[in-house]
Amino acid sequence: MRVYVQNFNSPVGNIVVKSNGLAVTDIFLGEYTDENPDKITEKAVSELSLYFGGRLTRFSFPIEPVGTDFQKRVWKILTEIPYGKTLSYGGVAQRLGGKRYSRAVGGAVNKNPILIVIPCHRVIGSDGSLTGFAGGISVKKYLLDTEKNDDFQK
Repeated sequence: MRVYVQNFNSPVGNIVVKSNGLAVTDIFLGEYTDENPDKITEKAVSELSLYFGGRLTRFSFPIEPVGTDFQKRVWKILTEIPYGKTLSYGGVAQRLGGKRYSRAVGGAVNKNPILIVIPCHRVIGSDGSLTGFAGGISVKKYLLDTEKNDDFQK
């Protein structure tokens, strides 16, 4: 299957959007030199631009993250965290069936291939602290501030 790629210069740095022609498979901070966008990457970049402008709270383009069944279960829960809200790693683990999953949740969140759309930035420490994020804590804080996060769910 062909891979389509588009760069997006965002307020948090360059974002790379990849598509398989049917859905977005990856969104990450970085650079990609050989761009070949398609309609899916173009729509994703358009919606990301609206998101960063504070004019979009829910993405509508299709996504197909690649991962294990457990990772996909965690990522599904992350997509259910409302815009502007947060949830602790323990809270995600509870939704999976118990706190014993907390460490595994952290691993799955760390492997999230579709940043922002699968909102791993909304997952925080049980004490409300900002912990771990692929783009760094300052980017996580920026994303949460963009969403005007003023509520914390344990």
